[in-house]
Amino acid sequence: MKKLFTLALVALTAATLQAEPKKLLVVTTTTGFRHASIPTLEKMLSQLAKDSGEFTVDFVQQPAGHAPTGFPAKLKKDATETDKAAFDAAGVAWNEKLKAELQKLSPDNLKHYDGVIFASTTGDLPIPDQDGFLNWIKAGHAFIAIHAAADTFHGWPGYAEMLGGEFAHHGAQTNVICLNQDATHPATAMLGKSFSVSLEEIYQFKNYDAAKVHDLLIMDKHPEHQEQTGHFAVAWCKDYGTGKVFYTSLGHREDVIDADPNLKDRKNSVEISKAYQAHVLGGIEWALGLKSASK
Repeated sequence: MKKLFTLALVALTAATLQAEPKKLLVVTTTTGFRHASIPTLEKMLSQLAKDSGEFTVDFVQQPAGHAPTGFPAKLKKDATETDKAAFDAAGVAWNEKLKAELQKLSPDNLKHYDGVIFASTTGDLPIPDQDGFLNWIKAGHAFIAIHAAADTFHGWPGYAEMLGGEFAHHGAQTNVICLNQDATHPATAMLGKSFSVSLEEIYQFKNYDAAKVHDLLIMDKHPEHQEQTGHFAVAWCKDYGTGKVFYTSLGHREDVIDADPNLKDRKNSVEISKAYQAHVLGGIEWALGLKSASK
C-alpha cells in the first residue's frame, strides 16, 4: 500500500510540474518611433496568457520621463543654454532608467524564462549582453516578435539573422490578402487559405531570404503596387539553434489587435481581430513547444 501511495504521489507531482505554465518576458521599450498600439498589444498578450493558462507574462516597459512616447525628445529651436543643460541631464537620467529596465534581459535573469516577446520594439535598445541574448535563444528558448520588432537593432547583424529579416520601409495603410503557406501550423491553421485584413500597415523587408525561414503568411501582390506580383513576406517562423523564432509583421493598428466591438474608429471587423489574436497565440504556442506543426 505504501509503495502504491508513493507511486501515485510521484505521478501526481509529475503531472503538476508538466502543467506549470511557461514564463514569457514581454519587451515593449523603444528608442525610435513608438507605436500608439503598444498598450493594446500589452493588454492582448496579458489576456491571451490569462485565457489560455499556458503561460504567464512579465513586462520590460518604457521608463517614464524624458521620452515616454514617440521619437526621443528634441530640443526647441529657441532653447537656452539652461534648457540645453536640463535637456541633456534628463536624457542621461532617462537612458540610465532604460538600461536598468533592460537588465531584465541579462543572461542571469533570462534563466527564469522560457521565452521573450518583442512587441513593436524599435531602435537600438541597450540590452546588457547581445551575444548572451542570442546564445540564450539558441539554447532552446522562444523568441516571438510582433510588427516593429523588425525595426529594431538595425546596426546588429546578428539580430536580423536570428529574426530572419529586417524592416526596410512601408507605404500607406491598405487592405491586403495574406496567403496561408502552412495550414497545419498553430499560427495559421485557423486562417483558412487566406487571411484578409481590411486596413493595416504592411512592411517590406531587407535581409530576408525565403529559403532560410518557414513562411506562414505571404502576399503575391506588392502592397503599394498591386499590379506588381511576387513573393512578399508577412509572417514566418524558423529554428535558431535549438530555439524557435516566430515573427508576424501584422499588429500596427489597434483594431487589428483588439477585439472590442466598441473600439473607436474601427476599420477592421471583430472577426479579423479575433483571428489575429489566434494567429499570435498559435505562434507563441509553437515557439514555446506547446503545439507543433506537421510540416
